[in-house]
Amino acid sequence: MTQASTQVPTQAPRDDGSAVIDVNALRRTYTGGFTAVDGISFSVARGELFALLGTNGAGKTSTVELLEGLARPSGGAIRVLGHDPYTERSAVRPRVGVMLQEGGFPSDLTVTETVRMCAGCTSGARPIGEALELVGMGHRAGVRVKQLSGGEKRRLDLALALLGRPEVLFLDEPTTGLDAEGRRDTWELVRELRADGTTVLLTTHYLEEAESLADRLAIMHRGRIVASGTPAEVTAARPARIRFKLPAGVPAGRLPLSLRAAEQGDGRVEIRTQRLQRDLGELIRWAEESGLELEALDARSASLEEAFLDIASQRTESGDTR
Repeated sequence: MTQASTQVPTQAPRDDGSAVIDVNALRRTYTGGFTAVDGISFSVARGELFALLGTNGAGKTSTVELLEGLARPSGGAIRVLGHDPYTERSAVRPRVGVMLQEGGFPSDLTVTETVRMCAGCTSGARPIGEALELVGMGHRAGVRVKQLSGGEKRRLDLALALLGRPEVLFLDEPTTGLDAEGRRDTWELVRELRADGTTVLLTTHYLEEAESLADRLAIMHRGRIVASGTPAEVTAARPARIRFKLPAGVPAGRLPLSLRAAEQGDGRVEIRTQRLQRDLGELIRWAEESGLELEALDARSASLEEAFLDIASQRTESGDTR
């Protein structure tokens, strides 16, 4: 694992055209000297979904606010659709959709009235009914905002972000508060938007969400990017695991030494490996030759969640106190 002072650059976007989002050595320091974003660089191609991940306080939301033009960077440069989103906000804002981590609506307005109010400030806005149907809120059109559940308010947030048919869509924790069905519906909508050419920058705490949706991603830790690439590239660097339970009276010490097994107690064993197919085959051959049946045998490559937790724990153990 790299030391804390090393900035890990992201890989180039998928195509060789101009990046829709281009971030170079970006910094954000707050009053009092706290640096939330510490010299990060990445780019996002047109039609790409890029996920920005990190633990609480990693700097994700601070980064997204700069990309949205809500604050001036302390250092570095940003281009969104070829413009500085802060100094050239009027050129960027009509072409961008934003779903903030926490939205706010007048509580006494109905859903329809809320969308109509926002549509009046949006160039080329979708029809109100179309925007609500996109996010599965058509049947709640006449309900007052204060009567909506937390998940329904997130859907309304998304409807407003999509009103202007944006070229670039910023989604900050878009499925927080949604049930499993709502989350899957949102994923499908995001995939459709991307297929139509919308560029999406996503932050999420749901690593399954990032793994399912993202073309590329970056993991932030204490203001820096510490890992990046496609989900497969990020997880490929972490070991796969094989888990099983040995029959009673059979110690883990009987396993071939090459498998580097770790006994978990009560006969449960875990093998961490970069050679999943080879080591799994060796394990099965050994069990058959020994006349043993391995209970609860489970073998899988590392998930993005495992990679994320491993990266975070290693950075902490290495003394990265920034």
